[in-house]
Amino acid sequence: MFVSSSSHVPRWLQVLLTEKFYNVCIIHEEAKKNEKNVYCLDCCISLCPHCLSPHRSHRLLQIRRYVYHDVIRLDDAAKLIDCNSVQSYTTNSAKVVFLNQRPQTRNFRGSGNFCSTCDRSLQDPYHFCSLSCKINYLVRTTDSLCGYLFECNYLPLLESGLDDGLMMTPDSVLEPSGSGGYGGVDCRTTLACTATTEIVRKKRTGGAAFRLPFRPACSPVSEISACLMNRRKGNPQRAPLH
Repeated sequence: MFVSSSSHVPRWLQVLLTEKFYNVCIIHEEAKKNEKNVYCLDCCISLCPHCLSPHRSHRLLQIRRYVYHDVIRLDDAAKLIDCNSVQSYTTNSAKVVFLNQRPQTRNFRGSGNFCSTCDRSLQDPYHFCSLSCKINYLVRTTDSLCGYLFECNYLPLLESGLDDGLMMTPDSVLEPSGSGGYGGVDCRTTLACTATTEIVRKKRTGGAAFRLPFRPACSPVSEISACLMNRRKGNPQRAPLH
């Protein structure tokens, strides 16, 4: 768990790593797009788009969501924290990092590279799966964040950022990509069904063809296989002798 009581962790960072984002703003319950997805570093509070006016001159950080977990752009995070060794992911031409560690899907630990805090499997040469894992590790091992936090006096919120939730569905997966830039991972949405399959076979008599109803590409394999096995081959023809 995050060491929120450590005196070496500034308050803005403590709140950032413990705040619950994307909850409905109580003040603007009846308004549209009222989820709290902006963090004010000066006031240490989360804001919805309708709460921004009094904070326009403050340092504002856009929070985004991937697979229902909070992430921020790597470019924004690098202005505040040393993100070296934190695994990044690439999506929509932007690199992002997770704020907090994600729940483990399995406890098995085999060979490979793992997060130094939560043992999540990572790509080389990363050592942390999220910013909170790195902060926890530094506080636990060095008892200091000196040299890892940067002074940032200006952090504007891009107007287009509020419309860029970049939310992914539970069917989305994080797929490895080739190394480049920060050597991140390409984040792509994998759909189980992407097209429809049409199977055509000939009747035993008349040679007329008919089409089966359209079926999704994710139809049971056994059902599709049965259709293919029912296809009748024509009479074999002997090659002419010379």
